[in-house]
Amino acid sequence: MSYMLQHLTSGWDVDQAIINEEERLVCIRFGHDYDPDCMKMDELLFKVADDIKNFCVIYLVDITEVPEFNTMYELYDPVSVMFFYRNKHMMIDLDFFSYHLN
Repeated sequence: MSYMLQHLTSGWDVDQAIINEEERLVCIRFGHDYDPDCMKMDELLFKVADDIKNFCVIYLVDITEVPEFNTMYELYDPVSVMFFYRNKHMMIDLDFFSYHLN
C-alpha cells in the first residue's frame, strides 16, 4: 500500500513537510517499502488516512534514500513512526504493559 501514500524523497522535503504544516499532526513512517513490517504499517496507515485527513497528514520516507535523519532520530528499527505538530516532535508512549495493577 505504500504506493498509495505520499513519499518524501529528500531531507529538504521532510523538513518542509514538518515545518509548513501548521494545523494538522504530521505522521512520518521511516523505513523501506519492501520490508514486511513496513508493508503492514503502510496498510494500516492507508486504511486510516481518509478518516484522519482533517487532523493528520501521513508521509513515508525511505531511510536509505533519505539517510539524513537516521542518526538524528536514531532510526535503527525496520519501521519507525514519528509524529510532529507545529514543527515539534511529539513523544507518545505505546507501552501498554508497563502499568501493572497490584
